[in-house]
Amino acid sequence: MPTDFDVLIVGGGINGSALARALAASPLEIGLVEPTPPAAPAPDWDARIYALTPAVQRFLDTIGAWPHLDADRIAPVTRMRIEGDAGGRLDFTAFAAGVERLASICEAGRLAHELWEGVRRQHRLTLFAGARPAALALGDTHAALTLEDGRRCTARLVVGADGADSWLRQAAGIGATPTPYGELGVVANFRCQHPHADTAFQWFRPDGVLAWLPLPGRRLSMVWSVPEPEGRALLALEPAVLAARVAAAGAHRLGHLETITPPAAFPLRSLLLPRRVAARVALIGDAAHVVHPLTGHGVNLGLQDARVLAQVLCSAARHAASPPDCGDPRLLRRYERRRSEEVTVVHGLTHGLHELFRARARPLVPLRNLGMNLVARMPVVTHFLARYAMGHTEEYKS
Repeated sequence: MPTDFDVLIVGGGINGSALARALAASPLEIGLVEPTPPAAPAPDWDARIYALTPAVQRFLDTIGAWPHLDADRIAPVTRMRIEGDAGGRLDFTAFAAGVERLASICEAGRLAHELWEGVRRQHRLTLFAGARPAALALGDTHAALTLEDGRRCTARLVVGADGADSWLRQAAGIGATPTPYGELGVVANFRCQHPHADTAFQWFRPDGVLAWLPLPGRRLSMVWSVPEPEGRALLALEPAVLAARVAAAGAHRLGHLETITPPAAFPLRSLLLPRRVAARVALIGDAAHVVHPLTGHGVNLGLQDARVLAQVLCSAARHAASPPDCGDPRLLRRYERRRSEEVTVVHGLTHGLHELFRARARPLVPLRNLGMNLVARMPVVTHFLARYAMGHTEEYKS
């Protein structure tokens, strides 16, 4: 088994596996360390879902993952309706944006499993499944990673794709801890009485941000971001009571709801690093940035990180007579620069919206809803926001 690599990825979740697959066409030797490989998905609907932008869908198609996902379990979003807490409203449609869909709703577990199955079959890739990193040493020309079982690997570049509590980030000295919002993202799936017409709904409510995302058929997936005590209370409700509570919170927009998957929850946090690279180290996904889920951008940012880093490394490999130094600071700065704008803008937007609508000061309530209505009357602005949200940003760069 090889122990010397051009790129060694720590974390085989969605972002790490996507990066590995994006490097498959290159001559680079890849290693991938993952303590807990994803399990095969159950036939039930996954309570954790992703709203993938068209740009990310194209990336997944390019690396061969998208065509292998079950199309009958993917739902398009062709319309989005956002409502404030005092009459504010914004509407986005795929038709107005000139695209087929605004997003595609995909189950997290099925996407993770498909990407993992792809890397298991990949040439020039060595898997360290079930292994955990124990120590990192950074040198001038290589990084050395020691695993808990005593094996030692070296690489020109080590990539941290190991999530918000990234071991690699801390080991590399990029000291940062995600800031908790004091909230839970409560997720569950429901069968709905009325068709959703491929529409995503979002309400900024006094008790948090509620989103309904369309699933195939008369089904929807809920993400309700609420303070931790309210979140724990939602988790304790009986299925019928939870469904009635969620239906009422959405003004019975889709009629009666029936719970089809039990609720789950995850803590909500924020992280924006001043730097995402260090000597022989690059970070992607939640290891590099964590955003509030109210815009659904978290997984999209991570997959765009993987796409851009793979592009930088593959381009260097194509133009080199021999395998390039993937840890060259110039390559890492190029990756960091290309990702800086989107990450900063999306983090600032989501954090700003969260703080704006969490504030309960009386004068702010009508002002923020007035702002939503003003934006709704400016087609150029709404078109720009829709295109940016879908990942179509190149046309707006000078």
